[in-house]
Amino acid sequence: MSRCKVCFRHCDLKEGVLGYCGARICRDGEVVEANYGRVTSVALDPIEKKPLRHFFPGSKIVSVGSYGCNLRCPFCQNNEISWGEGAKLFSQTAAVMMPEQIVELAESYKEAGNIGIAFTYNEPLVGYEYVRDTAKLAHEKGLKNVIVSNGTAELDVLRQISPYIDAMNIDLKCFDREKYKKVLEGDLDMTMAFIEEAAKTAHIEITCLIVPGISDDAQQIRKMTSWIASIDPEIPLHVSRFHPCFHMDDSAPTPVETVYELAEVARESLKHVYTGNC
Repeated sequence: MSRCKVCFRHCDLKEGVLGYCGARICRDGEVVEANYGRVTSVALDPIEKKPLRHFFPGSKIVSVGSYGCNLRCPFCQNNEISWGEGAKLFSQTAAVMMPEQIVELAESYKEAGNIGIAFTYNEPLVGYEYVRDTAKLAHEKGLKNVIVSNGTAELDVLRQISPYIDAMNIDLKCFDREKYKKVLEGDLDMTMAFIEEAAKTAHIEITCLIVPGISDDAQQIRKMTSWIASIDPEIPLHVSRFHPCFHMDDSAPTPVETVYELAEVARESLKHVYTGNC
C-alpha cells in the first residue's frame, strides 16, 4: 500500500489502483498522476470567465483541463470530466498534450491577446505535477499561469506550484464544516488553509456559488466574508447564481434577488464583490 499526499483523504492504494479522485494511481509502489498530459478541454477564454476581474482585465487566456476531482459536489457543472462515468471514459480517450505542446499553443495565441495558461475545468491540483511542469515552462517563455481550483490540497502541493502560479480563483463552496463534509465530501479547514497561504504568493479571487440550502444563508456569507477580509479585504469575491445541473437538475435555480442580497451582505466586509450568472 502507498499513500497519496495530495489532499486530506490520503488514499492508501494498492498497486494499479486509482485514488478517490480518479486521477492518481499507485505505480511501482508510488502514488503518481494517472492523468499526466491527458487533456479533455482546451479553449481561448476571456480572463473574466475564470472568473478573474482584477488580473489583466480585457485579456485572453488558454484554458486547459484534464479529468478527475477530489470533491463530489452534486451541482458540478463539469461533471463529465470531474467524476463519474464520464471521467472514467476520458481516462482512456483523452488526447495527450505534453507541457511543451501546451506552452507552444499558448504562445501561438499571443497575437490574439493571450497572456498565458489557465489550469481549469476539472480539479487541476489532483494532477499538480503536470501543472508544475507546464507552468514552469510557461514562465520561461514569459507567460502567466492561472489555476481555478477547489483549494482541497495539502500545503506541500501549493509550495511545489507556487513559484510558477501568478493568479488563482478558488471555489469556496460554503462556510459550514458539516455541509462541506456531508454534501461535498470535502474539508473546509483544508480549503481555508490553502487560501490563506495562496494569498501570500499569488493574486487571489474567490468564487462562491449560491446554491439553495447549501450556501444561500446570509449569516454564513457574513462569516465567510469576514474571514476573507481578515486575510485581505481587497480580495475579490464572485457571488454566482446556481442553475440546475447534474444531481441537482430538478432543483430550482437560485432567485436572482437572493444573489443580489447576499452580494450586499458580502460588501459589508469586502471591497470588491461581483455577481455572476444573473
